[in-house]
Amino acid sequence: MTEEFLQRFYALHYVYPKPLNKILRLMEDDPELCRLKNRPLIEWSVLLGISMTQAASLKKMYSDSLHIPFDELYKKHKITPISYFHSHYPESLLDLIDPPAILYAKGDASLLLAPFKIAIIGSRKATGYSQAAIKTLLPPLMAKKTVIVSGLAVGADAMAHQAVIDSGGRTIAVTGSGFLNPYPKENLQLNNIIEETHLVITEYPPYMQPLRWNFPMRNRIISGLSKGIIVTEAKEKSGTMSTVEHALEHGRDVFAIPGDIYSPLSAGPHKLIAEGAVPLWNGVRVLEEYTQLTEDL
Repeated sequence: MTEEFLQRFYALHYVYPKPLNKILRLMEDDPELCRLKNRPLIEWSVLLGISMTQAASLKKMYSDSLHIPFDELYKKHKITPISYFHSHYPESLLDLIDPPAILYAKGDASLLLAPFKIAIIGSRKATGYSQAAIKTLLPPLMAKKTVIVSGLAVGADAMAHQAVIDSGGRTIAVTGSGFLNPYPKENLQLNNIIEETHLVITEYPPYMQPLRWNFPMRNRIISGLSKGIIVTEAKEKSGTMSTVEHALEHGRDVFAIPGDIYSPLSAGPHKLIAEGAVPLWNGVRVLEEYTQLTEDL
């Protein structure tokens, strides 16, 4: 890809941070985006399904953003933009209906190419039971160089990331905001550690705030990256369960840790087990599902 095309692509995503399926509407007859700046407003409107007023605003923002030195901006903040055609972009994400057009990365981007990634997710109100269970699961997974994916949320996500770091393993955090607005603040120190020695990724440009609807979108990336999803504690209706729905849509394996029958945070895992999820009590059980993939790791 030429530098000119990358500049245009970065500029478009900067002002229109949408999934690839929407951006490609502008590229079907203009793959290098050479004509985008001069496209008639009606074409912006029709192709993107937006009003003429929105199209006029977006076209102006795009024209203005063409003057932003993105290479310098991202290097300054140690951000690596990984577009859908980049060699480090995970092929598994292209199986999604709405793949991210760009993954903005901080840290070791080569982790995206790790052959065996497993997600660990759970409630933001996860208890010490989740923490103990994660520590029990990890040793066999770490022995097979499994990269653990999670969402850097308070609770089970943070427990998973921290336990992997403490175990000397590798972890990927998928966040729902831009790098200039890290979220949540409670996990800022953990976020910094992962950026420096592991990997944090987001599909949102650096300025993006942690908007509420970003997080369901973030969840599809967590499942898209992973071979399987481990659920620790979760209520029957929760953000955790929305990630599981993405996983099932993507054909990913779902594992659930049985819990205390009197705890509302066990309702989610128990429902999943009743519906066919693999009950989990140790990390070896996960590896047994992927014998052919992990035997050479």
